[in-house]
Formats: sequence, structure tokens, C-alpha cells
Amino acid sequence: MNITLIFTNAPYAVFIVVGLLGLIVGSFLNVVIYRLPIMMKREWRVQCIQLLTDEAGNNSNHFWNTRFLKKLGASKRQLRKIFRATSLKPSVPLHNNPFNLSRPRSHCPHCGHQITVLENIPIASFIWQRGKCTACHQAISIRYPLIEALSAILAIIIAWHFGFGWQLAFALVLTWALLAASIIDFNHQLLPDNITLPLLWLGLLCNSFGLYTSLEESLIGAIVGYLVLWSVYWLFKLATGKEGMGYGDFKLLAMLGAWLGWQAVPMILFISSLAGAVVGISLILLRGHDKNVPIPFGPYLASAGWISLLWGETLTAFF
Repeated sequence: MNITLIFTNAPYAVFIVVGLLGLIVGSFLNVVIYRLPIMMKREWRVQCIQLLTDEAGNNSNHFWNTRFLKKLGASKRQLRKIFRATSLKPSVPLHNNPFNLSRPRSHCPHCGHQITVLENIPIASFIWQRGKCTACHQAISIRYPLIEALSAILAIIIAWHFGFGWQLAFALVLTWALLAASIIDFNHQLLPDNITLPLLWLGLLCNSFGLYTSLEESLIGAIVGYLVLWSVYWLFKLATGKEGMGYGDFKLLAMLGAWLGWQAVPMILFISSLAGAVVGISLILLRGHDKNVPIPFGPYLASAGWISLLWGETLTAFF
């Protein structure tokens, strides 16, 4: 039986399959959203300790000089404390227990109860457990089922727009990557290279077959996407002495440019800037948000990119 023929003649079957897949992927995205920032911070900590240790070895008589302290942005007392703690056993790794996307097994953050297969069914387990851990009865964050549901809803919208085919398959990958990156940036103000860079190359690969745009427009889109925000960053920094955004934003827009082509970059910037300005001004006026506290720009870029993926040509023609 030809599965392509089934999905072509029965579009609702695509929606069902994609929706279920979205729930499963949403459950995995919860793991990525929680663990990837921790993995990154652990790696940075190891690198910082290694930097301190190497600097101490290379400058044993001048390790605590003023220039080095200013470079690290820490007080002499703090650095001495760190160096004593890390130089006692330099051969022992910082973390003996593995921590990645697969290990350790998912568990309750309150009591450590390992989550079973039946307790890990997207949305259904949350409802069955009434939003509480079966062991300690502490509340489970509503974030988990919401992300699973959002993953499924976005997947169904993508299926409705593209229909069954390669465009659907890769658009789903992009959608789920944007969802994970947005929430990580919202929570931690981080846009992981582990997400943006592989997806940038995947976008170029897809468009080498002309899936969403031509390879030439894809290459130009990646370059333009990066350079536009890079230029804005340096103009703002030269004018104010402050950093207006992070390098992750450059890479995210470059990634979107690689998927959608350079013509989509102005529309993405317009939508994301408008949405960011409206939300930022509203937070300042209505909730007293400190204007000096940065607001992550990644979620707005990702949302604008996703909108452009589906309706970019229509919006461009309208404007």
C-alpha cells in the first residue's frame, strides 16, 4: 500500500499523524529546553576553571595582577578562592556524573522519583496525574503540557499549509527548532549554537534542492541576516557603549535567511522589531519593567521567521 497515496487522498490522516508526532517531539523539546542551558553553563564553568588554571601555570608569579583581574571582572579575593578550590585536584573532572539530553533519566525535581513510561505520555500523563508527581504529590509545571500542545498545534498548521511532502518534513524540523530556541532565549537569554548553526546548514542543504528558495538566495540570506544585526549591534554599541543584543540573534537571523532567502530578511526584521517594541513599551508602561533590563529578542525573530515561512509571500505582496 502506497503511503504517499494514502496521505494525498486523505489529508486528515496527515494532520493526525503530524499532530501525534508533534506531541512526542514536544515532550522531547521539554528535555532540550530544560537541559541544554544547564549543559552549556556546565561547559562554560569547566572552561573558566581551565582558563584560571592555565593562567596560573603561565603566570605563576603574576597571576593576581590587576590587568588579569580586570579582564575576568572578579575581585582578587574571589579569584583566589576559585583558584584554591580548583587547583587542589586538577586531574579530577568537575562533574563525575554525566548530564546530557539522555542521561540521567527524567525525574521529579522535588523528590528525585524517576519518571516511568506511563508517566511520560504527552499531555495524557499530566491529566491522569492531575498535575502532580505520583511519588511526592508536588505540582508539575504546566509548562510541560503547554509546550507539547503548542508543538502539536504548530505541526498541524505546517501540515495544513504545505501538505504531504519534503517541504512539510523539513518545515517541521525548523518549527520545532524555533520553538525550543525561543523558550530557551526567553528563560535564559541564550540562543544555543547547538540549535542555530546546524539548522543554518540544514537550510542551505534544503535550498540546494530548491525546497523553499534558490541556493543563491539562501546563501545571500544567511550573509545578509548575520550582517544586518551585526551592524546594528556595533552602531548601538559605538553610540551608547552598551550591547543592544547578543551574537545569538545574528546567527538566528542568518539561519532564517538561509531557509527563506534574503527577500524574507526585511519582513522578519519588521515584524520582530514591531512586536518587540510593542511588548517592550507595554511592559515598561503597564508593569513598570526596568528599561535597562534586556528583553530577549530571539522569540520575536523566531516568531517572525515562522510567520514568513508560511505567509511571507502574501505579506510581502501586501506591503
